[in-house]
Amino acid sequence: MLRIAFHVPGPIAAVTGGTGYDRAIVAGLRAAGHAVAVSELAGRHPLADGAAQASAAAAWRALPDDALPVIDGSGLAAYAPLGDALAARRTVGLIHHPTALEPEHGAATRAALHATERRLLPLLARVIVTSETTAARLVSEFGVDAGRIAVVVPGTAAAPRSQGSATGCAILSIGVLTPRKGHDTLLAALALLPDLDWRLSIVGPPRDAAHAAALVSLAETRGIAARVHFVGEAVGETLDRLWQNADLFALATRYEGYGMAIAEALKRGLPVAVTEGGAAAALVSPQTGIVAPVGDVAALSRAMRRLIYDTALRRDMSDAAWQAGQKLPDWTQQAARFAEALGG
Repeated sequence: MLRIAFHVPGPIAAVTGGTGYDRAIVAGLRAAGHAVAVSELAGRHPLADGAAQASAAAAWRALPDDALPVIDGSGLAAYAPLGDALAARRTVGLIHHPTALEPEHGAATRAALHATERRLLPLLARVIVTSETTAARLVSEFGVDAGRIAVVVPGTAAAPRSQGSATGCAILSIGVLTPRKGHDTLLAALALLPDLDWRLSIVGPPRDAAHAAALVSLAETRGIAARVHFVGEAVGETLDRLWQNADLFALATRYEGYGMAIAEALKRGLPVAVTEGGAAAALVSPQTGIVAPVGDVAALSRAMRRLIYDTALRRDMSDAAWQAGQKLPDWTQQAARFAEALGG
């Protein structure tokens, strides 16, 4: 049995993003008999402020001597003053993707985050990543020894097959309302298709309030506000109903460390329309969906036109997506692989 101290930029109960992975892995580890304590870090992340550094320092001081520390990479920068301590202990980093690669940060911020991660990541005894794409970048850009990296992709929970809508094409997009998720690209692409019968539901909390307001304004100025529903954060029956009634999943992301929502769409038998940001396209084949270049509104719009219009094509892609989705690993399997990567 392992005794693990999981440090997460809180709260771990958040529905979207890397915390969904953390939450599922923690639950799986506990179900397998491992002792897991979770410390939710206060303050701002990944641009760590004083509160974040103080919270990280307090969590580190509270570590039991026999606990294995696992730090979610979104909060790694808060441990910058503790580099020597990280190196002196068998510390593990869980890296969904390096925060320096998030495109919404300005050049100066990305450079600062890169310098911090480039210094801290090689100090870790083990680095667990959620995709081969991230593993390759850690080696080539952040100086991490490939022998210290383990890839544990997210699991995907069992789910019923989506039944689709009664009329038209119901499109579902899931992702926090930040520039990285590319909802602006998706809205602009759909605005070029006024002749087709589509409607879009965007699920995700307004993490960036200014950007969220700009998305609402974009839908209004492009004349598609009546077709777009900003759902906000949805859970339980509300989210299940959206999945069940969807005909197509779309995410015009600028960068993903894996693409958990894309995997869930395939698990439910939904065709997908995505952009090739980071590892977002890794799960998508020509049989299960379409992939457009990042930020290419025209290319995404052309590809989605065919998917929205051609119901027979959507049915074929739905069958292929369902078959592909059933082959994805579940969370029990991935929790076991995570424990193996930790040495348990």
